[in-house]
Amino acid sequence: MIAFAPPLSPPELAAVFHNWTLRSGGETPSSSSSSYRPRRANPLGVGYGGSGVTWGVDRRRSSMDWVRRVSDGFFKERSSRKGIKVEFENGGVDVFDAAAASEWKRSPDHLVIMVNGIVGSSADWRYAAEQFVKKLPDKVIVHRSECNYSKLTFDGVDLMGDRLAEEVLGVVRRRPEVRKISFVAHSLGGLVARYAVARLFAPVPKLALSSPSGNSLSGDHSTSAQCLEQPYGSRIAGLEPINFITFATPHLGSRGNKQLPFLCGLPFLERRASQTAHLLVGRTGKHLFLTDKDDGKPPLLLQMVNDSDDLRFISALRAFRRRVAYANANYDHMVGWRTSSIRRQSDLPKSNLLVADQKYPHIVYVEQEPGGISHYKASPVSGDQMTVLEEEMIKGLNQVPWERVDVSFHKSRQRYVAHSTIQASVMLTVFSATCLVNCVQQYFVIF
Repeated sequence: MIAFAPPLSPPELAAVFHNWTLRSGGETPSSSSSSYRPRRANPLGVGYGGSGVTWGVDRRRSSMDWVRRVSDGFFKERSSRKGIKVEFENGGVDVFDAAAASEWKRSPDHLVIMVNGIVGSSADWRYAAEQFVKKLPDKVIVHRSECNYSKLTFDGVDLMGDRLAEEVLGVVRRRPEVRKISFVAHSLGGLVARYAVARLFAPVPKLALSSPSGNSLSGDHSTSAQCLEQPYGSRIAGLEPINFITFATPHLGSRGNKQLPFLCGLPFLERRASQTAHLLVGRTGKHLFLTDKDDGKPPLLLQMVNDSDDLRFISALRAFRRRVAYANANYDHMVGWRTSSIRRQSDLPKSNLLVADQKYPHIVYVEQEPGGISHYKASPVSGDQMTVLEEEMIKGLNQVPWERVDVSFHKSRQRYVAHSTIQASVMLTVFSATCLVNCVQQYFVIF
């Protein structure tokens, strides 16, 4: 009997071609490569050209883009649901319900950007994207980002953020009917999305801030909606920002005790990991372990918890109506509970407080800021440098309120791959993934 393997998806085919080019003498993203000298892109012209990266990276991208364009003609991703249309574009995949748009005689106006994590691709969001469109067929169009995949995720959070910003602008130009935007990101993709929204942020004039309470992020959605409907409201890529959602994202980095759980909290392994991460995952490793010191500046993740002159990281987050951090309370071997939920160790819920929701059994704890206002309280810090840095990042990110949703797959057969299960990219059992996706959809703000 002859068994035929299924055709590779365009991202997978591109990854195979990329590995072949490396064996044939192609460029690698290691910091030792003389041709790899990344430079920060122009805020008004983010891109891959002369103002963004050098020839070595351009060569990698051009070869992979060529494979993607060729493969798109042969391998079309098929939707599991009639009516849902999947379109491959340069830089990503658009998923929407063409039948619903035709029936309602209008196109969805809410753009949802889904961002993959390290060594991932747009295929990781395939199931979740379809479920979003199935649940909200006349409301959303989902774009699965593809600009940072495979080894391109080793290039660093800033370069990846620039690429994502350019990709989003391209989608907006291609879809002039969209009016609102949300981001849903997994793992490293959450940091990339935070950088990208700062790049895409357009500030609101002071005269436009006319909320009665002086705070547009009140818990009353009607008040928020009125504020967001202001003609001069803050914009992300020219659109009204609604949801910013992260899944198992290392917001505080991967350096520190048990922030990279598979190291078992052993100090000598954690020290060694911070010293060698850049050898495995390039500039991204330096950013995650806060060992980067570009131009004598503080680590990038530390810069990203406050506004700067050129990039307003916190203002961009504040522009969204909701910010939600989903975190694995256990069984995540890649990202620790503290860093993914933006908490101190002492702030984590005690085990006796973790109670499964009857409707969504994998949701074990939900923490919301009363009134939609951050109630973070700083505390005196004493200890090593990493403790001080971690507290500073927690303080900075809590300048805006976050909803925190703690997840446990303890009773699921997928618990040992919790880092992927929370994204619904590993479909060993449909129930676990569907449960979490349905929960996100129920509380997903549309208007």
